[in-house]
Amino acid sequence: MNIKLLSAAVGLACISATAHAEIRINGFASIVAGQTLDDNTSLYGYDDDISYKNESMFALQLSSDLQDGLSATAQIVARGNEDFDAEFEWAYVSYQINDDLKVSGGKMRIPFYRYSDFLDVGYAYRWVRPPQSVYSFAFSTYEGLNLLHNTTLGDWDSSVQVIYGSFEDTVPSGAGAMPEDIKLNDLMGVNWTVSYDWFSARAAYLVAETSINASSVTGLTAALNGYGLSNQANNLLINKDDGSFFGLGISVDYDSFLFDAEYTEIEVTDSLLPDQTQYYASIGYRLDEWTLHLTYESNDDEHDSNRLNTVPVSITGPNNTVVPVSLDPTNANSPLLKDLTNQVYLGAKQESSTVTVGARYDFHPSAAFKIDLSRFNDDVTDQDIDVLAVAIDLVF
Repeated sequence: MNIKLLSAAVGLACISATAHAEIRINGFASIVAGQTLDDNTSLYGYDDDISYKNESMFALQLSSDLQDGLSATAQIVARGNEDFDAEFEWAYVSYQINDDLKVSGGKMRIPFYRYSDFLDVGYAYRWVRPPQSVYSFAFSTYEGLNLLHNTTLGDWDSSVQVIYGSFEDTVPSGAGAMPEDIKLNDLMGVNWTVSYDWFSARAAYLVAETSINASSVTGLTAALNGYGLSNQANNLLINKDDGSFFGLGISVDYDSFLFDAEYTEIEVTDSLLPDQTQYYASIGYRLDEWTLHLTYESNDDEHDSNRLNTVPVSITGPNNTVVPVSLDPTNANSPLLKDLTNQVYLGAKQESSTVTVGARYDFHPSAAFKIDLSRFNDDVTDQDIDVLAVAIDLVF
């Protein structure tokens, strides 16, 4: 862990508290151990050797009321899978315009999901980790503006959140793959949540100009351009393409009964990325300090069939000669670019489902013990993977 960074942040906070305003310091942590139950398998960052670092994390949140409606918030997070190097996850300033309206600016969480604001706070939900078929976006923050409007509609509470900003970073692209540079410009969206007593519902829609440095297809796009097939090459690239996210969710907390469900769709038009559809449904039941739960989740990523067979087998060259569109037109056995392009689109297909059973035990007012057993089924490879994880989540 970067102790110097944490010490400096806390030290500056204390100086500021003395000189200007009261600083409130809160924290949360997760100590998680897990492993897959079969040899030579991996899931959620675990393999068949037990790991105590993969999902463990420690965080501090500093907040200051600067009076007259102005406040500042910073969150520092150290994750085990990043060797506990501390980073600023959030850093923003807010101004309460009136009782209903607040504007914020800085680095903040993108409101993709029901649990987006509490994504790292394991104590806030019943699972060891939120359902990964839905909660598996490569990034979760942005830099920009956030307008929040809270009001009532009859007996219902209403919260509308509007965001605008951008995101740019290098993020992991999958096991064994090189990290990719992601850039989102003109990221904008709206999230509307309504609640009444024990029921709440939400809807979110976000769009952005999306660019991803997809290094895996660089050679193929260069070959396509070499034949003058720029449209087919551009359809593989992710360069300033229109990206969109749509999500729906409901939540029930009635007496001892719990129910959560979310559905999401992700699309980046005319690009390497397939259309993605995910959902989960989870039920839970509280028995004193225990919460038992069962969750089913599904993920389906697939290109539309009209993306296939768009590259010609051959083109007409000089003197009306027929030139095969392949990696090496002088070699009759060279792979056709049509087949290679189809393989890229077909290879992006993912279809999976996961069932998780688990329990949470609130053994302390600020801490909970959890255990989850998840079975992941890959419908493409017909492979099942089981992963067991236990955690202690706490807030302070």
